[in-house]
Amino acid sequence: MTTAVVEPSRLRPWFGLFTVLSLVLLVAMDGSVLYLAMPRITSALTPTADQSLWILDIYGFVVGSLLVTFGNIGDRYGRLRLIRVGASIFGLGSLGAAFSSTPEVLIASRALMGLGGATLLPSGLAIISAMFPDPRERAQAISIFAATFAAGFAIGPVLGGMLLQSFDWGVVFLINVPVVLAFLLAAPVFLRDVRTTNHGRIDVPSLLLSFVGILLFTWSVKTAAAHGSSALQLGVGGVGLAALVLFVMRQTRLEHPLLDLGLFRDPVFSIAILTGLLSLVVWSATGYLMGIYLQSVLGQPVFSAAMLTLPGAVVLTAACVWTSRLVERIGRRAALLATHFLIGGGVLLFLFTGLEAGAVVFIASSVVAGLGYGLSFSLVAEIAVSAVPVERAGAAGAIAETSNELGNALGISLLGSVAAICFRLYGPGVSGTLSETLAHASLTPDIALQARQAFLTGLHVATGIGGTMMLLLGILSWRWLPRRLPE
Repeated sequence: MTTAVVEPSRLRPWFGLFTVLSLVLLVAMDGSVLYLAMPRITSALTPTADQSLWILDIYGFVVGSLLVTFGNIGDRYGRLRLIRVGASIFGLGSLGAAFSSTPEVLIASRALMGLGGATLLPSGLAIISAMFPDPRERAQAISIFAATFAAGFAIGPVLGGMLLQSFDWGVVFLINVPVVLAFLLAAPVFLRDVRTTNHGRIDVPSLLLSFVGILLFTWSVKTAAAHGSSALQLGVGGVGLAALVLFVMRQTRLEHPLLDLGLFRDPVFSIAILTGLLSLVVWSATGYLMGIYLQSVLGQPVFSAAMLTLPGAVVLTAACVWTSRLVERIGRRAALLATHFLIGGGVLLFLFTGLEAGAVVFIASSVVAGLGYGLSFSLVAEIAVSAVPVERAGAAGAIAETSNELGNALGISLLGSVAAICFRLYGPGVSGTLSETLAHASLTPDIALQARQAFLTGLHVATGIGGTMMLLLGILSWRWLPRRLPE
């Protein structure tokens, strides 16, 4: 009787996959834990309304601005080298965030985390794809990659809730450090480098235009939400918008653009990218607003709030795992359409939340929308890449990842700003945020009730806009998508 022996060379790609998954889990947990920790951070550092939004989404804006650029750098100089440098920067930023004593230091630390984070997911995915030459194993590895990212959102609130019961808010950043150190030790052993040399030089003006444009335009939107319009706010917004227009115009003239706009001529690619963008807009905005709602409106303790997020996160993870089998049964087109209607319908259920009761509605909404998010996370990049020629697959993948990161940041910025405007219009005028108002020394029951009602109004307006956008995109997709999508 003989015993089968698995060659070490066959196991190495799987060990490499698990090494990369540690970073994937870390990045996913970082987002969901932060939503839960924001009331604690607001209480400790007392940021203004716009500083609170910057704490949440400066990471996403830095990542979104640099993803395509770092993709080019990685292809040229090596993905492994880039991801190790990025992980180190991410770890240093996490340390700075954990011990921040002012909102400004925390925002700067989150920006540093974004600088490192721009290398993590796309480089990790490129390394995994190269380590699995067999198409079936590669598809399985990428599915595990997507499911791990979704699982991070499930684990994050529960782990964060447990830690926040016993430790200060800085622990949600400090837990990143040992994971980063473990990755840096394992990466040289289990991962191999990936690079190509068929890219032109990086266009620095394009990088600056996109980065400055996104930041200035977003600052303008946030400032208008928190403080109203002003000449400075409108001027900065105009400069940001002009920079973005110049960026788009420049891409059409470059031989090797940072953003390949020609890919958007394909309607399947465009709808896939728009789906990734809008689903993350809605995802991030509702995650941020509902974290505040559960704790500051319903009065749920932090761990109880974390447990309420668990059913939706588990459904989201399961949807990622089972998407491939669902697609085999109903096809890519039907699965993509289901993404829009599940997210839109689930988010619109938030309109039934109230001041005294809303936990059951929250669970129902997160479960329905979680099915849609799971489909979106698994489908969007795959459909986008399959819609373009093979030689342009890398550019398509980079755009898909960029749309996700920008959507994650834009959701809090735009829909979060809508909620902030409603709070400023209908709130008691004591402070710019619900948490600041509830912590005010002169708080009375009437003021507290008005503040909670104003926040709930903003929540309903923001989620109503988000859910409606997804339903409209579903209707447009039903009309524009071909009957059969490319495999």
